[in-house]
Amino acid sequence: MAFHEVRFPANLSFGSVGGPERRTEIVALASGHEERNSPWAQSRRRYDAGLGLRSLDDVEALIAFFEARAGQLHGFRWKDWADYKSALPTREVTPFDQEIGTGDEVTERYQLVKRYASGGYEHIRAIHKPVAGSVVVAVEGDELQEGVDFTVDPETGIVTFLEVPAVGATITAGFEFDVPVRFDTDRIAVSVASFRAGDVPNVPIVEVRT
Repeated sequence: MAFHEVRFPANLSFGSVGGPERRTEIVALASGHEERNSPWAQSRRRYDAGLGLRSLDDVEALIAFFEARAGQLHGFRWKDWADYKSALPTREVTPFDQEIGTGDEVTERYQLVKRYASGGYEHIRAIHKPVAGSVVVAVEGDELQEGVDFTVDPETGIVTFLEVPAVGATITAGFEFDVPVRFDTDRIAVSVASFRAGDVPNVPIVEVRT
């Protein structure tokens, strides 16, 4: 399987339905208590691309994209309009949005991450598909310049510093990002008559691990 570094048309993903899912194994004990465990360290996102289709031209674009990916065979990028940047949806990206590490005068490569915090707990999500040109970085509050102070691999989300940060220096970043996904079906069924009547096809999309 290959991953195609191409984004599903953003105008078609706008209006789609989806989000994160978890897998939790629950065992009910004789006492009435429960034991809960999850084999997944990270959530997995699912979407329905069919709900973003608004015209027959959109259907044609979907089919072309589906054929170019050979159905489920090849992965691609997906813009999750509800969660696609390091800042809150209503705010602009800044180089101070997310803490991605602390300098130690040895490490030069840092993974982009996004933190989800609530009630004193947080989940750290590795970001592997940043949007090229959107990443901004700061060390100890000083904004750096891409290509001069650091580089970013848009296929892995790794930030590499040309000069390693000093010991104890806080490293932060801001960015937009895509979700690595694939089609979760090898079949697209569209009825022109039904589509014109408002019945859109079901086009399941599922996140892939990278």
